[in-house]
Amino acid sequence: MDLDVVAARLGVPVGEVERVHRLAGDRPSAPLPARADAPALLDRLGVLPDDAAEIMAGWPDPDSPEWTPELRWLLDRSTALVRADLGGHEWLSPGPELPRDRGPAWRHLYVYVYLALVDVVGGYHREHGVAGAVTWATLADLGRNLAIDRRMRGEGWPVMQSWLTLHVRGGLYELGRLQHERAGTAIGLHVPDAGPMSPEAVDASLDEAREFFPRHFPDEHYTAFSCGSWLLDPQLRDYLPEDSNIVRFQRRFELLPYVPADGPDADVEVLRFAFRTLSTPLDRLPRRTVLQRAIIDHLAAGGHWHWRHGRFPL
Repeated sequence: MDLDVVAARLGVPVGEVERVHRLAGDRPSAPLPARADAPALLDRLGVLPDDAAEIMAGWPDPDSPEWTPELRWLLDRSTALVRADLGGHEWLSPGPELPRDRGPAWRHLYVYVYLALVDVVGGYHREHGVAGAVTWATLADLGRNLAIDRRMRGEGWPVMQSWLTLHVRGGLYELGRLQHERAGTAIGLHVPDAGPMSPEAVDASLDEAREFFPRHFPDEHYTAFSCGSWLLDPQLRDYLPEDSNIVRFQRRFELLPYVPADGPDADVEVLRFAFRTLSTPLDRLPRRTVLQRAIIDHLAAGGHWHWRHGRFPL
């Protein structure tokens, strides 16, 4: 297809379409599950009914007028792009950010990419001896992120569509309370929105990871756990009690020197995580928890939060 025409009809920069074309090349895509099987799969992936209904309404049926040739091309090539990096663990954008107000097919195109790759990554997990319970716990982050995006009224998805490619490439595994990313010589830790982060739950997750990676990826050698997050910002200790779960999580890490440009905007990320909004004025945000009050008071006083990196031995 003419990439200039594809970009124009999708309403995205031609450079982003060219990137998809270059990275996908003529590599194989993967088929979507049958429509009849999709509801059960969405339920297993933790997708809530409202999101599941939208996904089914936009399903790429052969006779759907919403699925233009350009949109079908992007679905096919984005799936091929992500599949080509099976086993990868670097940040990967599956394609351009689409105008999401054009209907469910446009809004959920990268969800269909994810669904097309569930069987592919499931096979990858089985080849490495990963238990099905870990596979489904990991992949169910789709439902969690769709629910977050719905709560954020669409403000969350542009980040999430890239984040979720880790799951369907076999680059990340949810083991108990934490998600663990294969990354160089250190296992990268991520904290999903899944309830309290008690020291006992964190310890159990770390112990599980210490056994999981040598068993399933014996050729990879990890010496440390690492994390990059606003949760590691020492400024939080000015506001939170010493026995808070966040402060106790921080104490595990030796912080690396602060580099302002090394990571996303922490002011944005704290609002995304603690309030699930990026557009609500500070004086209208809830102040129900100590953390919420800390975030608001710090920003209202002209302060900024910092994205910090830390490590501790495996």
